[in-house]
Parts: sequence; C-alpha cells; structure tokens
Amino acid sequence: MMISVAEAFTHLEALIPCMEHETVPLRAAHGRVLAADVTAQRAQPPFDGSAMDGYAMRSADARPGATAKVIGESQAGSRFAGRVGAGEAVRIFTGAPVPEGTDRIVLQEDVDRDGDQITLRDSLDQGPHIRRKGIDFDIGSILTAPRVITPRLIGLLGAMNVAHVTVARRPVIGLIATGDELVMPGETPGPDQIVSSNSLALAALIEAAGAVPRILPIARDTRDSTIAALKLAQDCDMVVTIGGASVGDHDLVASSGKEIGLTLDFYKIAMRPGKPLMAGRLNNTPMLGLPGNPVSAMICAELFLIPLIHASLGLPFAPRDRQTAKLGAALPANGPREHYMRARLTGTTVSPMSNQDSSLLSILSEANALIVRPPHDPAQPAGAPVQIIGL
Repeated sequence: MMISVAEAFTHLEALIPCMEHETVPLRAAHGRVLAADVTAQRAQPPFDGSAMDGYAMRSADARPGATAKVIGESQAGSRFAGRVGAGEAVRIFTGAPVPEGTDRIVLQEDVDRDGDQITLRDSLDQGPHIRRKGIDFDIGSILTAPRVITPRLIGLLGAMNVAHVTVARRPVIGLIATGDELVMPGETPGPDQIVSSNSLALAALIEAAGAVPRILPIARDTRDSTIAALKLAQDCDMVVTIGGASVGDHDLVASSGKEIGLTLDFYKIAMRPGKPLMAGRLNNTPMLGLPGNPVSAMICAELFLIPLIHASLGLPFAPRDRQTAKLGAALPANGPREHYMRARLTGTTVSPMSNQDSSLLSILSEANALIVRPPHDPAQPAGAPVQIIGL
C-alpha cells in the first residue's frame, strides 16, 4: 500500500541519526552547523570610534567660525593618549579611537587649517560621526545554536574574538548503487550496461547538504553481492541504496537486507517520480532506499535525504521550503499521485519542462525548480499560481 509524501516524512523523523559534537578552528568551520552557543569575548566596536576623517572636539566648541588648537593625532591602532579640553582638537581618522573629553567629529572638509590651528567653516554639519562602543555587539553577547556557519557568520565570530567553535560532526553516508547493468564512470560499459552516474550526483548533493559521502562497491543482482555491500555500510551513520527498491525479480535490497537485520517502515510512496522509495533501519543504521531512475533518485534525495541530513546536524527537521509562482504554460489535470515536475523558474514565472520522463538527466540538469502538483489537481491555465521548490 502506498503512503502519502506527508506520511513518509513523518516516518522519517524516527530515523534521524544524532551526531556528536566536535571542536574545530574557525578557519575550518565554513559550512558546518554550530552546535553550541558562542559568547562574544570582545565588544564591537571595542571603543568609541570615529566614523569619518576629521577632528575630534567637544561639541560645545563645534560652531561655525570657532577656532581650536590641534594638540595631537588619533589613528587606527594608535590612539591619542591625553585628554582634550576646551578650545582644543585632535586630528582623527576613520576607525581611530575617539579621544577622552571629545564627543564630536568635525569633518575635515568643514575645516580650514593653518599650522596647529583650525577654523570651522559655515558648512559645519550636525555630527557627531562617532560609532559608540558595543553598538554591534557587546562582551557577553550570545550567538545561539544551531545555525549553518556562513562566510558572513565567520566574520562575526572572528570579530567576537572566537578562535574555535563547537560543531556537529558530519554524518558519513554510505552510497550503494545496485544492478548488473551498472559500471563506474570511466569504465567501458558492455552493450547492455549503463554508467552509474547516480552515485556521483548524490555524493555531490550529500556534500552540499553538510555530510560526507562514501561510495561503496556496486551491489550486483545476487543475494550475496547485495548482502556484502550492505554489510560494508553498517559502520556509516546512514546508508542510502540506489535502485533495487521495487518488487521485480532482481530488486534484492529488501529481501536480502532482511537476512542481516533490515526492517522497513515503508516502501512505496504516492508520488511521481519516485514511487519505489523505501526507508527503515539496517540494524541500528538508518536506511533510505532511493529509486534507480536518475531523476527519481535525485528528486527523492532533494525531498527526503537533505532534510534528514540537516536534522542529523541539529537543524530543524522540516520539508523543503515552498514558494508560489505563476505558470508559464497550461497544465493538464494531475493523477492520483503527488507530482514533482521539473521546471524552469524565470523571475516569478515557472514553466514545466516539455518532457517529464524520469530517466532524462539532461532535463534535470536544466531545471532550477520543481512544480508541486497535489493529487487529482485539476487542469491549470497559464498564469495560475502553483507551489514550487527551488533546486
């Protein structure tokens, strides 16, 4: 019996592996998931700093026509050590600490200077052109986990004077392609064989999602070969099979896997492409069985494997985000299964690819979105709103 996509997603939540934590240098943290809150060790800015080049003065002295004596200089990395009094000014540069006793930066273009004396012009603005200490964050400010560490976040953490961060360990995912018809890329296929491109595409998807793929030997269409391949994956954090998930005479994953502890939660979903999808546990290892057709495998991985990886890293377990776009072409009525159509999104208009055959990698490579059609969705005219998932 087929279950819905929503039901399958609910089943998968029980299979989420939980990754332990590790500490890595900030330089190596890009793309990792922050697993523990971080406390700022330094304020940003760490002092009152000048936002412009000019002269630091008391605001009480800053008026058109006023004069002041320049008694020193403050630049980034080297502050003026003294205190500024009435009728005095300090030459200051952007980013330099504001001298004690001053609360205003007069822009250099609003000043005429003669030796160590300045005269403020009539063009004097309101100021104060000072960035106050801690306006970005203060000592003790908390950056909460979990979150993906982006380049922008690395910049923030560095400014917080954080050299190491606690992250979730990347899950190792064993990939097993199945079938006598497969050879690895670079090998010479026989007349009835095809190249196993799915493994490489899924490995790239797994890496992009934050996990570590381990491509295992192809499981041939025999009980012994299938069992041997599955055993190799049992020390992984998750095992993903490709093909062999249907009910044909040569689809051996479920039947052979049961002999070494495979239990299934489901094995058919009311969706297309991707009906022969199964999930369960190989003893204690979560297992996801993807269809063999390349489009079906990739779409099922987008919908189910990526959320599983994200959740294992401590991020929320949630379906892929959906947006609304308008159809660029009319669509006929949909059948009883939820349909994920490869499409091209341009601006706010999404157009389905002309051929939706689940074996066509060229179509998949050109798509940047999936149109999601509910079961029994009636025919939709061009311009109608539809839900999409970005690729």
